[in-house]
Amino acid sequence: MKLAEYDQYTIEHSENMLIVDAKGNFDIKVTQQYVQDMYNACELFNNNPWGLLATFYGNRVFTPDAEIALMELTKYRIKRGMIANASVILDSNTGDIQQLQLRRIYQSHKLTFHMFSDIENARKWLDSFISDKKKR
Repeated sequence: MKLAEYDQYTIEHSENMLIVDAKGNFDIKVTQQYVQDMYNACELFNNNPWGLLATFYGNRVFTPDAEIALMELTKYRIKRGMIANASVILDSNTGDIQQLQLRRIYQSHKLTFHMFSDIENARKWLDSFISDKKKR
């Protein structure tokens, strides 16, 4: 179910995960809208375990303000049941920088995460991780 759709991103809900496709640059206005949309989307899980599959297209590097906002958002998502993140970076010449930024965001909250170069493997890993955690 599509929850938000803009030029820069979409957010979809699928069973035990949120799926984000992000394109282009996130200025402060877009970042604020994304954070609000994510707050709303997190409520769908009622604190049950879930994961985030985020695909980043192109040469996107977060501004310092956007990175701080994403750190705070990650903290909120974890409180609402997020247990893992699978990030995919596609069509990027700045993938190393993007990975460093994402690592800082997720490691700052000790969230389990993996980086992928294709969506299918990311989805399989995330689905398996969530299923394993639910069995315990």
